[in-house]
Amino acid sequence: MDEISPPRSKDFIRQIIADDLASNKHQGRVVTRFPPEPNGYLHIGHAKSICLNFGVANENGGVCHLRFDDTNPTKEEVEYVESIKSDVRWMGFDWGEHLYYASDYFDQLYTYAVMLIEAGKAYVCSLPPEKIREYRGTLKKPGKDSPYRGRSVDENLDLFERMKAGEFENGTHVLRAKIDMASPNITMRDPVIYRILKKSHHRTGDKWCIYPMYDFTHCLSDSIEGITHSLCTLEFQDNRALYDWVLENLPVKCQPRQYEFARLNLTNTIMSKRLLLKLVQDGLVDGWDDPRMPTLSGLRRRGYTPRAIRNFCERIGLAKKNSEVDIALLEHCIRVDLNERAHRVMAVLRPLKVIIDNYPEGQTEDLVFQNHPEDAAMGTRMVPFSRELYIEQDDFRIDPPKKFFRLAPGREVRLRYAYYITCVDVEKDEKTGEILAIHCTYDPETKGGSSPDGRKVKGTIHWVSAAHALEAKVRLYDHLMSKPNEDAKEETGFADLLNQNSLEVLDACRVEPSLKDADPGTKVQFERLGYFNVDPIDSSPGKPVFNRIVSLRDTWAKIEKAQESK
Repeated sequence: MDEISPPRSKDFIRQIIADDLASNKHQGRVVTRFPPEPNGYLHIGHAKSICLNFGVANENGGVCHLRFDDTNPTKEEVEYVESIKSDVRWMGFDWGEHLYYASDYFDQLYTYAVMLIEAGKAYVCSLPPEKIREYRGTLKKPGKDSPYRGRSVDENLDLFERMKAGEFENGTHVLRAKIDMASPNITMRDPVIYRILKKSHHRTGDKWCIYPMYDFTHCLSDSIEGITHSLCTLEFQDNRALYDWVLENLPVKCQPRQYEFARLNLTNTIMSKRLLLKLVQDGLVDGWDDPRMPTLSGLRRRGYTPRAIRNFCERIGLAKKNSEVDIALLEHCIRVDLNERAHRVMAVLRPLKVIIDNYPEGQTEDLVFQNHPEDAAMGTRMVPFSRELYIEQDDFRIDPPKKFFRLAPGREVRLRYAYYITCVDVEKDEKTGEILAIHCTYDPETKGGSSPDGRKVKGTIHWVSAAHALEAKVRLYDHLMSKPNEDAKEETGFADLLNQNSLEVLDACRVEPSLKDADPGTKVQFERLGYFNVDPIDSSPGKPVFNRIVSLRDTWAKIEKAQESK
């Protein structure tokens, strides 16, 4: 596992923690938590929270809890629980013995709810859901009291106990906190804290048919666990008042403080678990780990590394105001990471045969290639060269345009690390005009890619030996969304915004034979083409499937360079 480096500078959250430690506010403790709801797979936005919560704990000798806020059995599954554990570990973090579930506290939460009823601060409301919404009011109009708000303590206790016993059907009653229906903060207008859900829970089975709401559960779980800094995204800013109200009105052992930071919004990307689930359910992607998905499992399968994602999270930093991050920065981070560690190999995605007429038939040379041009410690490999090769179709033009310096009739180019070749003839299909093969001659004095007489060529192209190349499937991925800034918050029509060219599958690619036994998850750079990952699911021995992680074109590096020059 890569070593996790501390951030280069303090953000406002880390400054708050530093100040608390200096004042001994929590007796020198730092206890954070990463609290996902197990109702889907984690995505790149969750990575920011993972890095923050585990990061500040590690940096200050504290602990970070992994806690599943599993209060809605209608949407939660064991599959999601296990995937979240796997993703957090993959990101390089460990919760040790501190694995918790909100469902661990259901008995205690029920007791707390009864205490609120006994104190006259909660009541059973029998309004239907649509009426509760109607009575809540709007941002400009205050709400009005439920007709059931004046129920006696004894009546509320009786109804709540009967709710727990399963006497009533879903939606007939809820338990609401009695706060202020005229509050300017809509969250504080008698929020629902318990509802009836006759659904088996993945951990507690059929013990409960009432379940606490997230806002009621979250703050109390933090308190029960002794969390010192409850870190969450800005959409929970208005909920902080309810977080504090619950803790202030119950005999809890501690009252954690909630701090909000801006969530990650990424261009060309859907960041809603609800919409990602819809993509999966509607068959618009091949599951949660489809390499086009922004899920951590999808990024992992595509070939992203934990180090690149952690670096990305550090680069974007923490802010108090929402903004959008260009996906080019994420792609830049994976390029930087793989540039250091990925072996260089040759592959041809759209093969075009080249026959070297003056090269001896049946002869094969083993050429020595460096695995990395800037790191001799990564070693060398042998690459076969023979009379018949494959090059990219795009590297040849019969009638080349200006500034096209690759192969064309009568033109000489360099075969990477091999020889100079010159095109002398083109073999075509007489009926279709399709190019079947290119005939060339080579200069045996240019072995290694340089000429002893000093002549220069402008074009260098990659290749593989036709007789030795391994056939492979290659998947080329593009952004999931068709435009940089999509408003994909509404379910209706959002699928129309998907990039219809987000996946291209090439079945007859050729790669050099060194990749025959490449392990699933192996990451390489196909020279001139980009970084690729051996698919961990669909590959088999001798039949690799490669996912393109990212192309070599780094738009973010150009942006940074332009900014530095100003």
